[in-house]
Amino acid sequence: MAQARTQRNLLSLLNSDGKDHPVENTLALATIVLGAIAVFTTLAPSLHLISSWVGLIGIGTGLWGQFISSTTGERFLLIIGLGASAVGFYLGVAHGGLFGGVIG
Repeated sequence: MAQARTQRNLLSLLNSDGKDHPVENTLALATIVLGAIAVFTTLAPSLHLISSWVGLIGIGTGLWGQFISSTTGERFLLIIGLGASAVGFYLGVAHGGLFGGVIG
């Protein structure tokens, strides 16, 4: 007896309800990428402008994604990305802020 095989990839984990969610998936992946950039740029304090601005954009993207998310997989990635974006934002602000050295 032939059994049906299910494909398990990242999108099938994000679309656990069986429906496609292209906007929600894009926001979740964008938040993860922005959070990773924000966290990794905090390793060099001279990159505080990048880490603070990218972190702020990642926080906004993650919050909007949480507002419209449909599945638990999307929410999981959004929370991870939100946390990373917030850490990058706060450390970027601590190292010089959003406008440190550019204005004033």
